[in-house]
Amino acid sequence: MDRLPDRADRRQTEAVPVNLAEHADNTGITRADTLSAGAFNIWGNTFPADELPAGGPVVVDGVPFLFPEAAPGRPDNIRCAGQLIEVPTGRYDWIQLLTAAERRTEDQVLLHYADGSVDPEWLRVPDFWPETGSRVGGSPAFTCTRMHYPRHVERKMGPVIWRHRVPVPRESDLGALRLPDNPAVHVFAMTLLPGAPLEVAA
Repeated sequence: MDRLPDRADRRQTEAVPVNLAEHADNTGITRADTLSAGAFNIWGNTFPADELPAGGPVVVDGVPFLFPEAAPGRPDNIRCAGQLIEVPTGRYDWIQLLTAAERRTEDQVLLHYADGSVDPEWLRVPDFWPETGSRVGGSPAFTCTRMHYPRHVERKMGPVIWRHRVPVPRESDLGALRLPDNPAVHVFAMTLLPGAPLEVAA
């Protein structure tokens, strides 16, 4: 069998975790001694750092991500406000995200291709409080046993960071992703997944 000489050879062959540190603008993870250092939402809730991975590579459901480092005063996620995230140019099938939302949220992302094309795709994120149920797909990546408030710890609520995926249907090189202008949606990590190289019979 011969590989397709053009379309298949331009595809990436490995997952591409994207470093989002320069875009992070919100602190959603705190330690027990820094409860007031973050504010995932208007109530100042945050995820407990000791129940999440340390900053660096982490694998969720077989997908490699770069998880943000949680440190006092350092943003660890993107609160979506229409940011344009440039990615290594290439052909991908899926954009995998570690994300959470203040209430269940559905909004569009824009896929920017190297040829100038732009496609909208839906990003549907469940509430970070899992008792409300997902109802929009995705799978729990990290489930905590307690939630941080600015002045106390609530042990009856366990917030969740979810893994979601957005399709990249166009067979063109992807160059960037524009996040929705929706501050209820938070992105902690992003990875681009290629498809298998195409082959045809000789």
